Amino acid sequence: MEILYRSTRGGEERITASQAILNGIAGNGGLYVPTEIPAFDRPVRAFASMDYRETAFTILKAFLTDYTEEELRSCINSAYGSQFDTAQIAPLTEAAGVHYLELYHGPTIAFKDMALQLLPHLMTTAAKKNGVTDEIVILTATSGDTGKAALEGFTDVQGTRIVVFYPKHGVSRIQELQMVTQKGDNTCVVGIEGNFDDAQTGVKKLFTDERVGAALAANGFRFSSANSINIGRLVPQIVYYVYSYARLLREGRIADGEAVNIVVPTGNFGNILAAWYAKKMGLPVKKLICASNENKVLYDFFGTGTYDRNREFILTSSPSMDILISSNLERLIYHIAGDDAETDRALMAKLLSEGKYEITDTMRKALTDFVGGFATEEETKAEIARVFTDAHYLIDTHTAVASAVCDRYRRDSGDTAQTILASTASPFKFTRAVTAALGIADGDADDFALAEKLSEKTGVPVPAAVSSLPGAQIRHTRVCEVTEMEQAVRDFLGIKGT
Repeated sequence: MEILYRSTRGGEERITASQAILNGIAGNGGLYVPTEIPAFDRPVRAFASMDYRETAFTILKAFLTDYTEEELRSCINSAYGSQFDTAQIAPLTEAAGVHYLELYHGPTIAFKDMALQLLPHLMTTAAKKNGVTDEIVILTATSGDTGKAALEGFTDVQGTRIVVFYPKHGVSRIQELQMVTQKGDNTCVVGIEGNFDDAQTGVKKLFTDERVGAALAANGFRFSSANSINIGRLVPQIVYYVYSYARLLREGRIADGEAVNIVVPTGNFGNILAAWYAKKMGLPVKKLICASNENKVLYDFFGTGTYDRNREFILTSSPSMDILISSNLERLIYHIAGDDAETDRALMAKLLSEGKYEITDTMRKALTDFVGGFATEEETKAEIARVFTDAHYLIDTHTAVASAVCDRYRRDSGDTAQTILASTASPFKFTRAVTAALGIADGDADDFALAEKLSEKTGVPVPAAVSSLPGAQIRHTRVCEVTEMEQAVRDFLGIKGT
């Protein structure tokens, strides 16, 4: 069965998966969605005998139907190899009554590696398939983790350049150093004076600006994206939910067909949307628990049916979730509206003009798969300590948000279903917050000295992605206003004029 893709806002012809991956975002600002969500082509129990690569192949071939088997296997084998520190790629660890799905064993110790080690291979293959000779410029906004993972994936990939914008004052010191020390002649990292939403809005504006697009084309370039707005980022994230369920099944922790709950800490909504797609494909999922930090725009949406970004933007200890415009929610809105592009387009226009929109009662009834929850900064800090004290298991701030939400949900609802919780980053990316939660005195210690203290207390080794940063050359120093983002891109690409 051929799966094609169309914009959530309509107005474009249906295109192939490789074309959607190349474009990144539709010309009218919409996100690409499959014309049909494919069902599994085999019983779920069949996944129990597969390793991560074979699971990935089975899921990807269902969505990326214009790629050949040889192309997909080549991309997958290149993506999931020695750059991960475990052959399992995404191990499951049971602690405090929850199955933590560890998605941080890749080179940048965050869950973004799970897709961004694969995307460059999918994209360069797509360029060849479609006869694209222009150099592909990956344009990305990051709230902390996507940036480094995208840089790591695309560095020195022939035929590509990558520009990453991040909020200068909105990421952890280790996150920032991971980006600004990035090597590679095809890389550019720029801090902006603003928050992630400002960066994301600026990137989307550049994507849809016909004047900018014409200037790129005249100089032999074309934009694409490594954010989860790119369907090539989203589809690989489905894989680890299927894989983790199959692991539980293989280990006898659940029965064949038994429904599990999945808990995901999210700001941009992509990671939990991937779990929803897995459920739609046939994965037995009872509830999808959407965990927010104090920027709880998603929690409020699930409770009221109104998405309202008109609120204070809060800098928290889980910065990758400090987001008020959840881009991937648009895909869900499109689907629960009955794949209605006109409804989606009208709601997104209201979000742009008024900063909020309200869905219909019928659409709200289609959200019964989801439960919203949020954790305060104090609750996040307490959860890190609780899980370590109770289970001697170390989690980062984002995972702690999800863990606190999960614990409250289980107590309040009495729901005892087996639970998979997406653990999205190494605690060593957020050493200052994690050590504070565990009562490790810092004094004047920097993040790297704190990492050593954290390792001494917990017995968990400092990851190479952190220990290699002290003394690394800072190669990217540009900081700009949001209004200067276009010029930063032009300067990097050597494009003059207007």
